[in-house]
Amino acid sequence: MVAKILLPAAALFAVTWAVSPAAAGDTLAQIKSRGTLRCGVSQGIAGFSTKDASGHWSGLEVDFCRAVAAAVFGSAEKTTFVPLRASERFPALKSGSIDLLARSTVWTLSREAGLKVQFPGILYYDSQGFMVPAADGVKSVAQLNGATICVEKGTTQEHNLTDHFATQGLTVRPLVIDSATEVADALFSGRCKAYTSDVSQLAVARLRAPARQTFDILPERISKEPLGPVVRSGDDDWLTLVRWVLFALIAAEEHGITRDNVRAIRETTRDPALRRALGADGGFGPMLGTDQNWALYAVESVGNYGEMFERNLGVHSPLHLERGLNRLWTQGGLMYAPPVR
Repeated sequence: MVAKILLPAAALFAVTWAVSPAAAGDTLAQIKSRGTLRCGVSQGIAGFSTKDASGHWSGLEVDFCRAVAAAVFGSAEKTTFVPLRASERFPALKSGSIDLLARSTVWTLSREAGLKVQFPGILYYDSQGFMVPAADGVKSVAQLNGATICVEKGTTQEHNLTDHFATQGLTVRPLVIDSATEVADALFSGRCKAYTSDVSQLAVARLRAPARQTFDILPERISKEPLGPVVRSGDDDWLTLVRWVLFALIAAEEHGITRDNVRAIRETTRDPALRRALGADGGFGPMLGTDQNWALYAVESVGNYGEMFERNLGVHSPLHLERGLNRLWTQGGLMYAPPVR
């Protein structure tokens, strides 16, 4: 008998991880039957997943969810966003109450092997850092020896923090708090000496610092934090579809394909691989269980990877984050897609 969990009541995500999703291994069929993709996102991380006063969701991870929905349905609007705390995200995925997790989640061995989940790819290359009040004059992590440092519950940052300080022969007093917003508020109110998290989240938190308070992000980085979408283990077909939607968005940028020109390129390109990828000649849709225009729909719904990045995190966003490692491999970054052929 399958446990039924109503959305979006967060309290109901505290289920045991022995609960199995309905008909594991047939996620795509369930999504099509339901008529919507249920995507787990954050409760509000600017640039990644936030909801405005009118109820509209935006962010890099939100855009990725919409791209997957577009590949499945031909419409990005058939997406239901489920806001989750960090500690709720894996129970929600494992129980089957969401189909896809896109909530600033770091790809680690213990998560794949221990939690029995899979990461289709890397959506954003991040790293862990520290933010401190500028008035304190702290310039290096070593100066935080013995300090109370705020960190969000249920994240890899908890372990990275204690591991780094132990390795350096330093001591630390972690103050573990339930949500990113509450962690930032604890720093702003002076409950801790520093806030440690992914650098992207520190930049987000700094935007809402109280007036007349300034905060510095220290230059040191203590870990690699590859963020990616997550699916349940046991359904290779769904894993493959989500993975290749990500690759299609990256490949589109490499080939100069944008939201505005994707249909024109589909009709005019002589490149056989592009014609197949965009559904002009046959296409790969049947292999993925979708329409042959799956990649066209994905790009047309949210743009290529570069468009998504700049709109949500880069020059066209309040964060103004540099792309850095998230540049294409041809531009000195790590974003690389296998050939669509």
